[in-house]
Amino acid sequence: MKNIISSKLPKKPHLRLEKRYWDVGCNHVAGIDEVGRGAWAGPVVAASVVLPSNPDLIKKTLHDVRDSKCLTSEKRTRISKMILQTALFTSVGVISSNEIDINGIISATRMAMCQAVNSLKQKPDQLLIDAMDLHNDLSIPQNVMNFGDAISLSIASASIIAKVYRDNLMIKLAKQYPGYGFESHKGYGTQMHYDRLMNLNVTPIHRKSFRPMVSLL
Repeated sequence: MKNIISSKLPKKPHLRLEKRYWDVGCNHVAGIDEVGRGAWAGPVVAASVVLPSNPDLIKKTLHDVRDSKCLTSEKRTRISKMILQTALFTSVGVISSNEIDINGIISATRMAMCQAVNSLKQKPDQLLIDAMDLHNDLSIPQNVMNFGDAISLSIASASIIAKVYRDNLMIKLAKQYPGYGFESHKGYGTQMHYDRLMNLNVTPIHRKSFRPMVSLL
């Protein structure tokens, strides 16, 4: 299986794909997702999550898992702790704004995802990936799907881990680069971010190949 495009998404992410692989002996199924791809500043971050092949345990502990965009910051933080406690393995990949400018955002996103997979303590048997085909980068069987964070519980878990990790990083960077509001907009292209850029100009963590930074340099 390589590509799934769902016209009717489930009400919440499930374990049907994971079970299909567990049933044929793939005990380590990794869900992979990224955050920060469209931001103006900061890194792109990917996460990889391998859940135990124990549906009853997962349903008990991770019943609130959703696509990270559907959760409040407080819920994401709480659920991320549950994911870390429940998962067999988790890891993140971080690609800087400078590397994004050099390689382009698509290549940088692939790099972050590969970094997340390769950083796992044990090589997974199967990958479930949101939207990004990594067949040219990783020699691991892959199932690539659009809206993966709404379909697969493993991918949704990865989206939460990546989002919480990146948000915390941007909050730290807000102290290093005060006045831009990174703690609020997390580097995305909001009106506040644009207004602060017009007054303060570009920082080293801005993606200089992205608009509106190009016009300010």
